[in-house]
This record gives sequence, C-alpha cells and structure tokens, in this order.
Amino acid sequence: MRFFTYFYEDELMRYFYKRPEEFNKYSGRELLSYGLGATLYMPADRPDFHQEILSKKLSGLTSVVIDLEDAVGDSRVFGAESLLIDELQKLFRALNEGFISIEDLPLMFVRVRNLKQLQTVKERLEDAVHLLTGVVLPKFSSENGAELLHEVLKIHTNEHPFYAMPILETDRVLHKETRMEELVRIKQIVDRYKEIVLNIRIGATDFCGLYGIRRSPDTTVYDIAILRDCISDIINIFGRIDSPYVVSGPVWEYFSAKNRMLKPQLRQTPFRERFGDEGLHWRRRLIEENLDGLMRETLMDIANGISGKTVIHPSHIKIVQSLNVVPYEEYVDASNIIKAATGEIGVMKSDFANKMNEIKPHLYWAEKIMLKSRLYGVLHEEFTNIDLIKKEVYISHS
Repeated sequence: MRFFTYFYEDELMRYFYKRPEEFNKYSGRELLSYGLGATLYMPADRPDFHQEILSKKLSGLTSVVIDLEDAVGDSRVFGAESLLIDELQKLFRALNEGFISIEDLPLMFVRVRNLKQLQTVKERLEDAVHLLTGVVLPKFSSENGAELLHEVLKIHTNEHPFYAMPILETDRVLHKETRMEELVRIKQIVDRYKEIVLNIRIGATDFCGLYGIRRSPDTTVYDIAILRDCISDIINIFGRIDSPYVVSGPVWEYFSAKNRMLKPQLRQTPFRERFGDEGLHWRRRLIEENLDGLMRETLMDIANGISGKTVIHPSHIKIVQSLNVVPYEEYVDASNIIKAATGEIGVMKSDFANKMNEIKPHLYWAEKIMLKSRLYGVLHEEFTNIDLIKKEVYISHS
C-alpha cells in the first residue's frame, strides 16, 4: 500500500521528485504514525465492507476506522458488533485464500465504546484480529486510560503489532480549570505504553457538543475560540521534542453543497495567477462541494504541527493526502539541515536564497519532513500541492 496508487506511471514521474514509499501495518511505529493520511470513519453496521476493500472501491483509501461508538445507535450495538465480526472474518478468509495481500489492505482500526467491548471484539475475532492495525479509544481519560492501554498491550506482539489511538474529547480536557492537570496525567499514562500508541486524536465534535456548538462549513476548528485554545494545549503537551507523539487533525464533517453564508475561504488570486480562467473554474467546483473549508483547515493543521485528519466522506481523502505531499523546497531545506547537524555550523542560507536555516531549532522539523517525504513523496520544484488537487477535481467530475 502507498499513497497515490491511483496515479499512472507517467503521472508519478511528472509530479514527484521523490515517490511515495510502500508501507503497511508491519512498518515501524514511527513511520506508521505519519502514514494515516485521511482516516475515513464508517459505521460498523455498514454491510459488505469486506467487498469494498476487496474491490478497492474507495480510491486512495489508506486508513479506515470502523466505528462502534457514536456512528451506531445504542439499540443497534450488538447487531453492529456481529456484522463487524462477520465482515472482518470474511476479509481474513480472503487474505488466507490469496484474494488479497496484507500489502493491499488499508490500515484498519475499530473504534470501541469501552474496555468490555474491546475484550469482546478481540475474543470474537480470534485470529482475524491480526487484520487490524489497532483500536481507537474514545473518551480517553486519566481514569480509564491505563486499563485500556494495558488491554491493547496484551494483543500487541512483535509478529502482529496492534496499536492504540486515544481520542481526547472529555470535559476534563476541554474545561479550562481541569485541562492541564488532566493532559499531564494522560501524558504520563501514555508514556508508559508509548510503543503501542500510534497517535493522539482530537474529538472536536464531542468538544463542541459540551457547549452546544456546531461549526459550519465556513468555519474551521481554529476559528472556534474554545477549540483553538484546547488544541493548542494538546499540542503543547504531546508535541514536545523530548517525548513527541503525532497529533492527528479533528474531523471534517461536511461534504454536500449548500448555499454559502460567508465568503469562500479560497482566494481567487492564487488560482487565477497559476491557472488563469481554468483555475477559477475548478476553484468554483471546490467551493460547491464545501472542500474549500477542508483545505483551509488541513493547511492550518499542518502549520500547527498536526499530521493526518479524520474524514467522513471519500471525497475528502485525496484532498487531505495531496496537501500533505512535501514541497520540493521544504525537502531540500530539511535534507540540508540534517546533513549539517554535525556541530560544525549553526546557521546557513537556504539553497533558495529566501531564508536562513538554523540547524538546532529546525532539526526536529527537518526530521518530521523527511518522515513525511517517505510516505507522501516530494513534488518536483515546478509543482505545488494545489496542482495535485486540481488534477483530482477534474478526474472526479469527468
């Protein structure tokens, strides 16, 4: 599996200076933590999930969460759980019979409601649990975190790694008077199980629900003051260089067109300057599908050190992944910083003569860029991430 498998060979050569590498659930934890890309959530009571995977119906899909929690009504939990088990066992049989290889499978996770359901799913799946890359743990807190991670550790082996992705979304994380104490306590728990924690996720929808807020397609999480402050503190605790975790971007929940109340979030000028009237035409397509807000929020995620994003519609996948491809200039700067990190010099001019690269302050950034470049690839100098999105918009409407 790799990103941009839907590109033809000549397209890969045209756009990519460095091609995306292959990866799967057996890749190392550090690399894999940056490899989730756009993580598609789907309800566990969705029928024929295994057929969608076998047929590769969802183009570009590299990670998926099968949701037994909020996406399933309380009265349908048992049926959804049974359907999930049945679908995964069918997929496991297809794997054993050679209809698909582990390299072709997306990273698959199950979001469970609680510890008991995690134990039940594991027992009912039997060996089919090895299909899963791990489990998503909602409402993760300092009270339930240790026992949940301990249960995940019992499933994890060197032969078949199994990871946890905690979601921070409780009132104690959001409320200002308890936030820092709770985040520090959670960090202490997570640190004890670091080898099985793939990333930290942010439950923006649950956070909004605590205050009766629902953001519109014209509004990013960074425009909601209470979310912005909380996200900042989560990054502050979990993104530090001394004990870093990958923090994943909150869900983008809009996908259908509707009348816009606010000004679109994609300025006309960059599109006109690069593509002329054609650029304005496909900019309008992005706006009609509410993808301009997704693009702006994803770019803000990246600017704040966040990697990957939860999405709820297949149309989001290629947008998020295209925006995460490493630009040529960033790759060259990162490479030069790492090469120069020998103690001989402290600062040097960028090869592009437009900035100074300070070795010590920029080294951690450079290391992250190099990890991302392995997974998402690096663009040729003459291309931008917008060029990839433009290509995908025209394909999806052709």
